[in-house]
Amino acid sequence: MFTWICPQCGKEVPPAYTDCPNCAERAAQAAQQAQAPAVPAAQPEPAPAYVPPPPFQQPAAQYQPPPPPQYQAPPYQAPQYQPQAPPPPPYNYPPQQPPQYAPQQPPPPGYWMPQQPKKNLPTWLLTLLVAGGTALVIFGAIWLFSAHSESKPSTAVENPAAKPGSATNPIQRNIEVSGVRFDVDPKNKAKVIVKFVVTNHSGMDLSGLAGNVTLWGSTHKSDEDAQGSFSFATNLRPFESKDLEAPLSTKFKIYEMPDWQAVTTDVQITAPVVQ
Repeated sequence: MFTWICPQCGKEVPPAYTDCPNCAERAAQAAQQAQAPAVPAAQPEPAPAYVPPPPFQQPAAQYQPPPPPQYQAPPYQAPQYQPQAPPPPPYNYPPQQPPQYAPQQPPPPGYWMPQQPKKNLPTWLLTLLVAGGTALVIFGAIWLFSAHSESKPSTAVENPAAKPGSATNPIQRNIEVSGVRFDVDPKNKAKVIVKFVVTNHSGMDLSGLAGNVTLWGSTHKSDEDAQGSFSFATNLRPFESKDLEAPLSTKFKIYEMPDWQAVTTDVQITAPVVQ
């Protein structure tokens, strides 16, 4: 079914209508409005006039404070000044006279004052004096050292078992003397006793074991003197050790003995005799 479009309103119109029904309806409404009487527009009501509020009236105060007292200045009093004592009179120092020196008279013409020459030693003489003094110091030190060495008392300790030519006991290699300590003899404070440990490193039963021990310093040399010697006698079972003590034969004092770390022992077994 075909429709046509109104050129005024642009809507589709059925083919049965020759005029656009929409446009005709709009024209009828416009004619009715033109025939109706004009209605006057409503007038706006005037705004009420502004009435200002009554002025603020402060209520009357019931309590009225008393007026402040008026300040009265104290009467003026003139300051009273104390009279100052007069300054002491100036001290009159006695007049000092300048020192009087005798006028220095100029030397007579042609007089010449000789100057004293400075006494300085020549270089070669100073060199000889320094060399001689150094030589004297060196020779003196050598003489003192040699005299001290000659005057040192002999501290050799005789060890009868360590005499050259004596036979070595076969069991001597199994006996060890260690743990050497020095102490003061309680019966005689001037003597020294030695405490030590004797160990049997063999499987033999050693009855009547005896020997001599020579003590040396840690720097033991053939030309050094021994620190002392002692003898011991005991019985040792196989692989046994004992703590013993004995009087020490020495020419040193207790405070002159070396420490235990610096002591070495030389053991000479004298009994039992094993062939």
